[in-house]
Amino acid sequence: MRLISTRTLKPGMILATTVYNGQGQALIQEKVSITERMIRRLKELEVQYVYIEDRLSSGIKVKEAVPYAVRQEAVNTIEETFRKINNHQLSINAVALEKSADEFKVIIDTVLKEIKLNDELITILTDVFTYDSYIVHHSFNVTIYTLAIGMELKLPPKQLEMLGLGAILHDIGKMLVPEDILMKPDKLTIDEFSEVKKHSQHGFNILRQLHSVSLIVAHCAFQHHERLDGSGYPRGIKGEDIHPFAKIIAVADVFDAMTSNRVYRRAMLPHEALEVLYAGAGTLFDKNVVEAFRHSVAIYPNGLVVILSDGRKGIVSKQNKGLADRPVLRIIEENQIELLTPYELDLKTNLDLVIHDFDAEYESNLTNVN
Repeated sequence: MRLISTRTLKPGMILATTVYNGQGQALIQEKVSITERMIRRLKELEVQYVYIEDRLSSGIKVKEAVPYAVRQEAVNTIEETFRKINNHQLSINAVALEKSADEFKVIIDTVLKEIKLNDELITILTDVFTYDSYIVHHSFNVTIYTLAIGMELKLPPKQLEMLGLGAILHDIGKMLVPEDILMKPDKLTIDEFSEVKKHSQHGFNILRQLHSVSLIVAHCAFQHHERLDGSGYPRGIKGEDIHPFAKIIAVADVFDAMTSNRVYRRAMLPHEALEVLYAGAGTLFDKNVVEAFRHSVAIYPNGLVVILSDGRKGIVSKQNKGLADRPVLRIIEENQIELLTPYELDLKTNLDLVIHDFDAEYESNLTNVN
């Protein structure tokens, strides 16, 4: 399968993965031949990229971090709990979360097992999610990334469980932010952004009421927008004053926000988002956390066409564990000429080459994509 921009979709192309909405309902099934109407619908939803099946990428597979059935069950559990959080008394909200704590621990255990079984770097497919469920899917994605970082940092099981709970619940305070502000498609006013920033305090106030969960989980919600240089919120604390778990969740949170489809901006590809994290490493984000993230997550996902420093183009066909920037490629073009017989090139053993750019709009000149 190959990852391409929806700008280059043409009728007759074959969709490689099912596109879902936020409720887990299939919008377009895999193996379906794309029509003009489907293309218009994807663009209306502001979907930036989809996977297609074609001759160039035959045999290339993308293994998502967790199976779709596991994701949907987890998302349903998170959504059901989050919906119980409202502007009523904090004690009522705490009771709702207490009842879900054990279910969240099962989710964390399942995600950890899936990550351990995955023989490649973590990949989260660019599914379509309706905007009203963004917070729920975001919370689950952040949990996957956070646990992957925690495992890379060799955290013990009990700490991983606590870290996972902090990740699932890091945005719980947004349930108390007015929906019209959260869903606003335009730039927020200063007052509206001030309301959004209150979610960190709201989350802390709710979570510190929990008796079955460590207070550290509450501090994950409180501190995940703090930054090393003191430029974050809500308190503007710096460096060592920020809990290590909050530093981990901060990286996962920012990465998923940048690589997700939102009403107000396009989704970045993973390597673009990682560049932003690297730019802030040491000033905004913990360098060790960013590095652990790089060793855990596929920044050039399978199926993406990339351009090498010598001008050759290839499709990422396999990940090298721990080497996110040095995957295995299927070379499809040399000297600006498409090859009749592509070949494999492993960047792990070709250290003189680096990925220079990507081409999500690549079109074959030899045959139709079918």
